[in-house]
Amino acid sequence: MKISRRSVLAGAAAAPALAALSAGSAQAGPLRTAPSGTGFRVGVGIADVTGPVAENGMMGYSSFDQVAEGLHQRTRARAYVFADAADSRVVYVCVDTCMVFQSVHDEVIRRLHTAFGGVYTERNVMLTAVHSHAACGGASHDYAYTLANLGFQPLTFQAEVDGIVEAITAAHDDLAPGTVAYGRSELTDASVNRSRVAFDRNPQRDKDYYPLGIDTSMRTLRIAQDGTDVGAINWFATHCASLTNENRLISGDNKGAAAYFWEHDGEGVRYLDGPPSFVASFPQTNSGDMSPNLNLEPGKGPTDDEFENARIIGERQVGAARTAFADAEQMAATTVDSRVMYLDMANQVVDGRFTPDGLQRRTAPACVGAAMAAGSTEDGPAIPIFPEGTRNPLVDALGGMNAPVPNWLADAQAPKLVLIAVGLLPPDGWVPHVLKIQILRIGDVYVVGGPAEFTIVSGLRIRRTVAEELGVPLENVIFQGYANSYSSYCTTPEEYEAQQYEGGSTLFGRNTLPAYQQGYATLAAAMRSGDDVARGPAPRDLSGFQPYFGTQVPADAPLPGRRFGDVLVQPGATTVGGRVVTEFVTGHPKNNLRRGGTFFEVQRLDGARWTRHADDGDWSTKYRWRREGTNASVARITWDVPAGTPSGTYRIQHFGDRRGPDGAITAFTGTSDTFTV
Repeated sequence: MKISRRSVLAGAAAAPALAALSAGSAQAGPLRTAPSGTGFRVGVGIADVTGPVAENGMMGYSSFDQVAEGLHQRTRARAYVFADAADSRVVYVCVDTCMVFQSVHDEVIRRLHTAFGGVYTERNVMLTAVHSHAACGGASHDYAYTLANLGFQPLTFQAEVDGIVEAITAAHDDLAPGTVAYGRSELTDASVNRSRVAFDRNPQRDKDYYPLGIDTSMRTLRIAQDGTDVGAINWFATHCASLTNENRLISGDNKGAAAYFWEHDGEGVRYLDGPPSFVASFPQTNSGDMSPNLNLEPGKGPTDDEFENARIIGERQVGAARTAFADAEQMAATTVDSRVMYLDMANQVVDGRFTPDGLQRRTAPACVGAAMAAGSTEDGPAIPIFPEGTRNPLVDALGGMNAPVPNWLADAQAPKLVLIAVGLLPPDGWVPHVLKIQILRIGDVYVVGGPAEFTIVSGLRIRRTVAEELGVPLENVIFQGYANSYSSYCTTPEEYEAQQYEGGSTLFGRNTLPAYQQGYATLAAAMRSGDDVARGPAPRDLSGFQPYFGTQVPADAPLPGRRFGDVLVQPGATTVGGRVVTEFVTGHPKNNLRRGGTFFEVQRLDGARWTRHADDGDWSTKYRWRREGTNASVARITWDVPAGTPSGTYRIQHFGDRRGPDGAITAFTGTSDTFTV
């Protein structure tokens, strides 16, 4: 489906508030540049959000067995601030985590208020996640999302909050006059519909919009300061689940890889060398039924190697994004605006305008269905349902999950076979039900943020609702899932009837999507008219009781006869394409997350000095941790020597931290023998 970029950008002309500015922009000929002094100011920033990489449950597959044992690549927050001539501002953040939980969102907003007063608020700040299934777990205050982590993990929470605030602060400090352009391209070999049976239940009009059964659109904002490109935001729908539930290394998966390939390989960004010259993010859209596992099996497709799959799917996204970036055209409008509203999704009365049968309907308290318990066979399991005899101390501490399902709720959720009414569990449900919906305007583009995993047709219907209310072309509206909070899935009512995994995971029942559409219509109408909209109910605060039942880090001890930093395995000479392996006596990685730093460096001899060549943020390296006995730890560092590596003399230096019996943390360094490449 070929779409004119000119018609996309000209769409703002239909909005009454923009009529004077954009009149004539739909005519043939080049788009107009905003007059001098009335354009954007833009800023970009990046920061490390990597949490504990050892003995901490991972987030994504909710598997008790998936406990982190090291690090593939550091996870990062990428922030963008946009301001117009009136100094209206919006902040867009993309984080290499699985979800942005309500707990993290609320603390970030509190920190921003402390630092900036009323400049950045819940209204104009959108926090989004790439949905990496290899992320650190434990940041949520909602018990359903910390079950597999055995409770709340403060180290994960703190790393995410600190990193996001640092990235926004860096973008704020970077604000300078600039331009924003919008482009689009097609990408057909980085996703597959993992729920085609449900998709095919949708009306023909919806299926015709997606003739391949996938969302092939790569939508890109090209961001420049004074004529120099400084950033790109590249929306594409594919699950960040190339890495399977067998993986034990923290990673940003295919979208984290894509950002790294553009920034590091393409723009020469060195994350430990100060502010980056370019910030590229690869956020999600309506990715609920889009899988990167092209053969519809975990870790299968394009290859049978999960890390190679993450690399390939990441590089394909980069290729499509670069095409959209090159073809992007500068926006005609430079207005910045935002609207936000909270909905109690457990109790929405939905007008017939938004329901398939035209009748007034309701949502219901959150329920987990049998299909959700079964998991997605294409990507991996979901929230675990405990087999008979299995105990979870978090469940026991919170009073169990065996509350009966009342008949009225079973009827309201039909045809879902309800297993657990998570919305009725004390103290106020184990998943959030008061949820933030949001629209950001950046020039001609409207970014619509939703707090769930929306299927491609769900996202399409919300985009249509917003576009019609605003009076702009559909392609001016970008849907952003995984925004600001998390409440599992959102299918269309027709898809819900099929009760595939996505339908069983649509917590608030068949009318979840119509309720969201109704809310977004209200937001869009307010944005069109310039009016404010009521905030709605306040999201609940569960921070007061957040237990953790995992193991605590003991005092460290070296292996017998060894000291911290000793090298157990020395590296050998290698060539490009080979692998370097070394092992060190170390302390527990939880002693110091080394956020903003690294657990090791691959160093190259340059004259008489050693220079950092690679570190734990690079694609080519892996850091694995293992326990020896009760108190001893070993760090195994590998470097797959990539093409283009210069010949020379190298060594690997490890940076660790040990905890003494008194709890004091002491840093140490270990250095390998030299080796040649």
